[in-house]
Amino acid sequence: MTPPPVPTPQPDPAAVFDAVPALDGELRFDGATLEAASGDFGRMVRQSPAAVLRPGSAEDVATMVRYCGERGVKVAGRGQGHSTNGQAQVPAGLVIDLGSLDSVEIRDNTAVVQSGARWSTVVRASLPQGLTPPAFTDYLELSVGGTLSAGGLGGQIGHHGTQVDNVLELEVVTGEGELTTCSPTERPDLFRAVLGGLGQCAIITRATLALVPAPRSVRFYVLTYPSVAALTAREAELIREGRFDYLIGQARLTPDGWTYFIEAAAYDASAADDARLTDDLGHTSAEVQDVDYFDFLNRIAPTMELFKSLGEWARPHPWYDSLLPASTVNDVVTETLAGLKSGSLGTSAVILLYPILTAKCRTPLPVMPDEELAYLFSLLKTASPGADSAEEMVAANRVQYDATVEAGGRWYPIGSVPLTTEDWIHHFGAFWPEFQAARHRYDPDGILTPGQRIF
Repeated sequence: MTPPPVPTPQPDPAAVFDAVPALDGELRFDGATLEAASGDFGRMVRQSPAAVLRPGSAEDVATMVRYCGERGVKVAGRGQGHSTNGQAQVPAGLVIDLGSLDSVEIRDNTAVVQSGARWSTVVRASLPQGLTPPAFTDYLELSVGGTLSAGGLGGQIGHHGTQVDNVLELEVVTGEGELTTCSPTERPDLFRAVLGGLGQCAIITRATLALVPAPRSVRFYVLTYPSVAALTAREAELIREGRFDYLIGQARLTPDGWTYFIEAAAYDASAADDARLTDDLGHTSAEVQDVDYFDFLNRIAPTMELFKSLGEWARPHPWYDSLLPASTVNDVVTETLAGLKSGSLGTSAVILLYPILTAKCRTPLPVMPDEELAYLFSLLKTASPGADSAEEMVAANRVQYDATVEAGGRWYPIGSVPLTTEDWIHHFGAFWPEFQAARHRYDPDGILTPGQRIF
């Protein structure tokens, strides 16, 4: 009989962190703080750090990264903990809780934002100036640093690209503990590797974001379609012509089968614009409403509160997010949905299917399929009571990933898929040599964000 593995000795935090210099913030070792940093929204991976830093300044982040680097202690930045597979966890290492760095300053047509600020805070600060960030994810309670480390996809992508496409400058702490700035003209290799770079080369501490004039109101349309092909064809037409300011699609399983619908928004439009905007779109039904701009951006907040009240928020979330080329999207999505059985997704699951003009995505990350038009296809699962287990859902995600790669697609790396180093090399594609070089240059000891499992 093979003997059980010997547990790895855990370092004594008092010994590892016995010579920490003075900080503006605080280093925490209490059980409640360590417990909170041990998990994430995915509710599947638990790994306790040795300590949690709540920085009072960017200098604190640099100080502790240098300190940990000298002692071989691994480090990860954490925003709102919305990862789904342990990406921001560091067993026996240091988690930097960036939520304490949350200032927002509006300067002319930019927002200078510390990385722990939530997007809801940013837009609340900019709107009184008549300004808004041009691109959002659909959940505003994520941190700026968190979404910029992944890419930040949303319904405005047809006009403004991803969130990382709208960053003018970053302040970061590299894996060597250097506090520095980078931009398209200053240390551009670092800038390219950090935006969408999953925390592998530096921790974002501040971002300067472009702002645009904010609309006063939004006319919001929900248009229903009979099939995957009908949905994607209409989405392709609409995103190419830029008819709407916001455009996404969803699939929903009803007792009568699958329903497909577009959610589209026109800024500062009225009922007089309905015929021009929708009469030729071939939908089977339509819903229309006028909403305040902030309420439109924040419209899923009530749904999130409902999920919390039902206990769904606290259950495992084995999410899967992919980017499919237009040439294969209908086949992959149709086959995937046909193969889903009762319990494959969970009670509160959301299925996204919406178009992306890849030319609008100007940064090298996140990596897009090699076609002019791609589609985000997301299976946002919850392991609800009576549904498949989280482990079964993760295994299904791996099968889906292989089908995505076979179809020329890419993974949007925020979900729960077990990947090998070879998978990651394929994922990054032509950008891999530059990304690997940046990792070796800016984090030569490899201490940053080990939970991504890339290097």
